[in-house]
Amino acid sequence: MGNNRNYSNHSNHRRSNSRKRRKKKTSNVLYKAVAGVVGVSIVALIALIIVYAFSNSNVGVKTPGTISEIKMLKTYEAAVTPAEWAMLEENVPMEISQNVQIMMIGDMLMHLNVTESGFKDDGTKNYDHLFQRILPDIQAADIRIVNEEIVFAGEDMGFSGYPMFNTAEEVGDAEANAGFNVILHATNHTMDKWKKGLLNTINFWKKYPDIKVLGVNETQEQQEEITVIEKNGMKIALLNYTYGLNGMPQPDDMPFAVNLIDADLMDRNIKKAHEVADFVVVLMHWGNEYQLYASSDQKYWCNWLLERDVDLVIGAHPHVIQPIEWYTDPNDGDEMLVYYSLGNYVTGTRAARAGVYEQAVGGMAKVELTRNSKGEVVISRYGVEPLVANIGRSGYGNIYTCPLSEYTEEERKNTILAANDPTFTIENCENLCEKVWGDLYTRGERDTWITREY
Repeated sequence: MGNNRNYSNHSNHRRSNSRKRRKKKTSNVLYKAVAGVVGVSIVALIALIIVYAFSNSNVGVKTPGTISEIKMLKTYEAAVTPAEWAMLEENVPMEISQNVQIMMIGDMLMHLNVTESGFKDDGTKNYDHLFQRILPDIQAADIRIVNEEIVFAGEDMGFSGYPMFNTAEEVGDAEANAGFNVILHATNHTMDKWKKGLLNTINFWKKYPDIKVLGVNETQEQQEEITVIEKNGMKIALLNYTYGLNGMPQPDDMPFAVNLIDADLMDRNIKKAHEVADFVVVLMHWGNEYQLYASSDQKYWCNWLLERDVDLVIGAHPHVIQPIEWYTDPNDGDEMLVYYSLGNYVTGTRAARAGVYEQAVGGMAKVELTRNSKGEVVISRYGVEPLVANIGRSGYGNIYTCPLSEYTEEERKNTILAANDPTFTIENCENLCEKVWGDLYTRGERDTWITREY
């Protein structure tokens, strides 16, 4: 009996140990399972936090020549199934271009024969031909500027050329049709047809409310206003001034009618421009006529503008092209790009002498803006496109302007200039661009761009 009891006790002990081992093994399995679940949960929680933080942050995305800040979609809130995640990923914006391109052409020097080139046989007038060959350049830009050398005083005042210009309003219609959205009217010819001509011009542009008209004002308040164009997250201020009015006075009751190059006015305007914009452009009507280099007066005002942190200066008036150069402030290193003169965009000059062809060669300024890593709006690329005004003989559409790179010998030899100026050759036009613009001109190319580090 005792042996049986001992055996029974031993058996009970083994069963007890076996149960303990099973419990311990079960505890280990449960522990591992719980630990695994906790671990996965922690990883998932961390991932969720990362996705949440990422999707609610402004992410700087660098694109070619640009830096833009965009807000990512909140995918963690919207996506449930793998298919939904895939759909949302396809719609997450990976990059947004924040380039802004500025282009400008020079003087619309509407001699009487240029005005007559828009007269059609049915009695109507149309000037689309003046811009037909540069439409791709206009359409590629965001800010598209033309220097309106003359006024639209009205046909009842008589169309006229040099020295007191008046052209057809349909020229303005053609500019609008081509896509220009900034018109410069502060020129030495703004008062050629007195107050009536000025007011007729201002009133004409009211039919195009989306076009910014600079340099002329109906009120004192308008002269103090700053024109700003906002595009792709950038605010660009545009200011326009002229050196004078060919001796013509401003109206007695409108001494503010035309913006003159005046230190007090410009200083006020530029300070306001910096308050409301990221980038300041000053468009100057200045310099000496037919001079292929900048005058001391132009250089004086460039340094004056540099001191006031102007970013870009584009000039008109000399009726010939002039150099393009950078100014650097020795005190803080700030830079300013200057196009001294773009020359004429269109002209009807018929002078019979050597060298007059220089007035038929113009330039199209091209400037690209972007934001740098500091959030500043800077010039990332700039260039110039050489143009030539084809001054044909009488007839509708016979005068127009085209890229020099596309100009043919057949076109050249049928112009008035070919007969009146023995030096008017395509090669001499190319030589002129090379002389004035240096490395910014590549012979045979439509345009040349220089990319800058920013």
